[in-house]
Amino acid sequence: MNTSSISSAFTLGLLICIGLIGFAFQAGKSLVAFKALERTVTVKGLSEREVNADTAIWPITFNEAGNDLNALFSDMQKKNSIITTFLAEQGFPAEAVSIAPPGIVDKQAQGYSGSANIKFRYSGRSTITVYTEDVERVLQTRKRLVELGKKGIAFSGQGYQSQTEFLFTGLNRIKPDMIQEATQNAREVAEKFATDSQSLLGKIKQARQGQFSINNRDSNTPHIKKVRVVSTITYYLRD
Repeated sequence: MNTSSISSAFTLGLLICIGLIGFAFQAGKSLVAFKALERTVTVKGLSEREVNADTAIWPITFNEAGNDLNALFSDMQKKNSIITTFLAEQGFPAEAVSIAPPGIVDKQAQGYSGSANIKFRYSGRSTITVYTEDVERVLQTRKRLVELGKKGIAFSGQGYQSQTEFLFTGLNRIKPDMIQEATQNAREVAEKFATDSQSLLGKIKQARQGQFSINNRDSNTPHIKKVRVVSTITYYLRD
């Protein structure tokens, strides 16, 4: 092989080596950059609010017993009338009040044990339901149910108040602000983490909005609700 050929081969080999070194250097820089992008922190942001219920479903149930079925129905109708009149006097419109068909149990026909010694053969239950957005009126009126008790109406259940259901239907009105608050809370936590780790907080890599929950604040005030949402957000970290 002549000198010219050797020189050309050497030059070609040198260029290939330089190219490989350059490629390896660039690939190394890309790998480092890629790994830097993968430095992340995942945090949770919380938003909670207390709101008043905006809808009340109030079932008023009473029991009646007797041996004459016709008389039993008549007594129940009279007491239904007393209750609806009372509700009207408290300011509830007629369309907010509904009366369910009465439920009658014939203890003799049901084969109750010792039915021969049962004082009253028939027992009846009637339910009048108030469905209203006037929650405050319901709260105030429930306190006056004792007035009906004095008129001989025996209410069923463990208590007058335990049967009422309070709802909050205005979630869509407060949802945007709560999501924003949860996101801001998450960012504050992430920024604190980045500062402690001597890093800078980057862009959001992934965000997951949790489900909203609406629960009673406590068992004594079911008309006050606690609305809660937790957002989970992953941020990039950079030097």
